[in-house]
Amino acid sequence: MTRAEERTIVKAEHVNGGAGYILKEALLQKEELGEHCRMFTRVTIPARCGLGYHEHHGETETYYILSGRGVYNDNGTEVPAEAGDVFFCKSSAGHGLVNTGDYDLSFVALILGTGEN
Repeated sequence: MTRAEERTIVKAEHVNGGAGYILKEALLQKEELGEHCRMFTRVTIPARCGLGYHEHHGETETYYILSGRGVYNDNGTEVPAEAGDVFFCKSSAGHGLVNTGDYDLSFVALILGTGEN
């Protein structure tokens, strides 16, 4: 368990070649993630910033959009993204997300190992 006031927010610049920066807030401590979970994090992308396109191998990543608007790159296909949308990137595929709105875009990111290499 973590409480909001206990969590740390980390600023990361030009993630995967994306514009500007993102803010990452780990929702569980590393020891709480378990064997197959690599990340369970709230990510905030400010206006005109983005998380660059990247691939996953031996793991999947899911984004649950909480607020804001953007464009999700689904393995080379651009798809509008808004609150309530869920995007899934399977192993051996790629994705990215750009904030095209005027306000922060926030989402929960979950990375799970598939057991394959």
